[in-house]
Amino acid sequence: MDRTVPGLIGVYLWVTFACQGCHGGVHQRKLYRDLMVNYNRLERPVHNDSAPIVVELGLTLLQIIDVDEKNQVLITNAWLQLYWNDIYLSWNPESYPGVQNVRFPSNMVWVPDILLYNSADERFDATFHTNVLVNASGSCQYLPPGILKSTCYIDVRWFPFDVQKCDLKFGSWTHNGWLLDLQMMDVDISTYIPNGEWDLVGVPAKRNELYYECCKEPYPDVTFTVTMRRRTLYYGLNLLIPCVLISGLALLVFLLPADSGEKISLGITVLLSLTVFMLLVAEIMPATSDSVPLIAQYFASTMMIVGLSVVVTVLVLQFHHHDPHAGKMPKWVRVILLNWCAWFLRMKKPGEETKAAPAASYKYSHPPPHHTSTSSIQMSSIPGPASAPAAATNGAMNLYFGFRSMGTDNPAFPPSADASPHNAGSEPAPPAPPAPPPEIGQILEEVQYIARRFREQDEGEAVCSEWKFAAAVVDRLCLVAFSLFSIICTFTILMSAPNFIEAVSKDFT
Repeated sequence: MDRTVPGLIGVYLWVTFACQGCHGGVHQRKLYRDLMVNYNRLERPVHNDSAPIVVELGLTLLQIIDVDEKNQVLITNAWLQLYWNDIYLSWNPESYPGVQNVRFPSNMVWVPDILLYNSADERFDATFHTNVLVNASGSCQYLPPGILKSTCYIDVRWFPFDVQKCDLKFGSWTHNGWLLDLQMMDVDISTYIPNGEWDLVGVPAKRNELYYECCKEPYPDVTFTVTMRRRTLYYGLNLLIPCVLISGLALLVFLLPADSGEKISLGITVLLSLTVFMLLVAEIMPATSDSVPLIAQYFASTMMIVGLSVVVTVLVLQFHHHDPHAGKMPKWVRVILLNWCAWFLRMKKPGEETKAAPAASYKYSHPPPHHTSTSSIQMSSIPGPASAPAAATNGAMNLYFGFRSMGTDNPAFPPSADASPHNAGSEPAPPAPPAPPPEIGQILEEVQYIARRFREQDEGEAVCSEWKFAAAVVDRLCLVAFSLFSIICTFTILMSAPNFIEAVSKDFT
């Protein structure tokens, strides 16, 4: 008997709860049937047809999926929050015990036709039509989720340090403000999933009323502005830093020796590398002429620097390989480059510090007086047309008569007949100058030709050395000027972005 009492109690409790479930299910079924009697989903649920129905609109932003800069489209994952009061869907809770709320498909009850005005979706309305939750007072809650594609004007002026503001504009498609009073609610970002490319700054909301020329009624809308800042770490590592390094390589053109033959090749290679990065940026950016991206400005300035370096390199090579027979350096070029610029750059011409040899050592001096005979002096002083041939053969005569004069004191040479003792008392007759042998004249002509060639070669080397030094001065001057210009352009262009400091402090640290 003691065992049967707990069993009876259990059966009683099960029957009680089972009857309560049947009791609640009956009231819920009856409530659905009663609410749908004479209900018309096309009718605005208001007591007075001239009064507007108040609809509150909110937004729950879950994720920024993508920002398509080229097509200017923002793709977000969001839930809409719609609240209104339907007087035809209210009931007395005491008449339907156990029923707290009911759910209706959106195609069975009246739902405000709220749409995204700036939708870029193929279906235009990309929300999923869920059930409408209704409580006893007639308050309706409609939360349709969706992947929203909205048009957005992408301002790429400060790319990649840009802040974009994309609007999500919602409003009724057929009801004006006198029929549907759209009110604004705050945006819920508590469940927001961070994006790897964009930082969410905020989502402010604003209610607007537009008046068209055709109608007197206002048309309200609620605009949610998704404000986001681009994270620049990716673009800094893949675009900015390589561009800075490549522009630094462009400065090596001025350090490369001109004799290597690779100055032009290096400049052209750097220019092609920058062109490749420029094409990568062009593929990302929209084809708009409203503004030039910041990174495109930097690439353009760097390409201009590299292009000018190639032009200057051609000038430097022209100076370095200047033909000495093409002419000497103009005076103004010598003053500007070899004097002023060289002094400013603290450059000295090679061999300038060594003491120059005396000028007399580079000239052929006349023979000593004891090597000069009376006949050579007389021939050099012959006036008239004969003076020119005499001058031409002056070296030969000097050489020949020098050896003849040495014969008077040299026992190797026999004395002449005029120097005999028989003629010692009489005055000696001036000796007739004998003509030099033709072999001596030819040898002296060859020696003069070789000396003249050496002098011309020395003069040519001096001219080439002067032009090479001018080329080195131009290289050093351009290295300093282009380095300063590159540094100024880099800091001026990149730091002109409004949030450059914020981007560097948050993304690169």
